[in-house]
Amino acid sequence: MEMRKLALKILSHMSRALGMDVNEMEDLFTNGVQSIRMNYYPPCPEPNKTIGFTPHSDADALTILYQLNETEGLQIRKDGKWVPIKPLPDAFVVNVGDIMEVYRSSFSVSNPVYANGTLC
Repeated sequence: MEMRKLALKILSHMSRALGMDVNEMEDLFTNGVQSIRMNYYPPCPEPNKTIGFTPHSDADALTILYQLNETEGLQIRKDGKWVPIKPLPDAFVVNVGDIMEVYRSSFSVSNPVYANGTLC
């Protein structure tokens, strides 16, 4: 229940930052599906022999991740390269998922698209 409260609080702050109605964001996710998955990646003496997740994006609205130890398992793609995220003690990592990207695109200001110098 506490993670649900945290997720709704984060969504509330995101809606304000995006100039959205806070109630609209809350209505979208208040009665939604909530799931929890736990993965544990202990420090490994031979990290090149480990098997992790394949590169992916998170399909949900938010992923709230607690990195339990100093293992740098989480990576983000930046400038075409995978970059490890150094765990911060007693902190959560919040990933914005695909569903938020789709929703954000539905109310964002559109811009013109040009192909070969011609407005499409």
